[in-house]
Amino acid sequence: MATNDLSEETQKRLLDFFNNVIDAKDLAKAIRQLNYAIALVVMRDDERGYVYAQKENLEKGFYWLNELAEILHPYLEIE
Repeated sequence: MATNDLSEETQKRLLDFFNNVIDAKDLAKAIRQLNYAIALVVMRDDERGYVYAQKENLEKGFYWLNELAEILHPYLEIE
């Protein structure tokens, strides 16, 4: 389980960012779009075996970005 290791200043800046700078739904949408675009580029540029060499990192990154997007704004909302 994660612990709260963020400084007070970092916490304030994050709260300001999420409360005043960007809408959570818009950020979640942007994360999903970027995650998709990055995945496509990496898969198409696999001539050098990059995907195979970085498979674990790519899988974790893709998973965690999608998790963050779901936390910010669930894709399948239950009404």
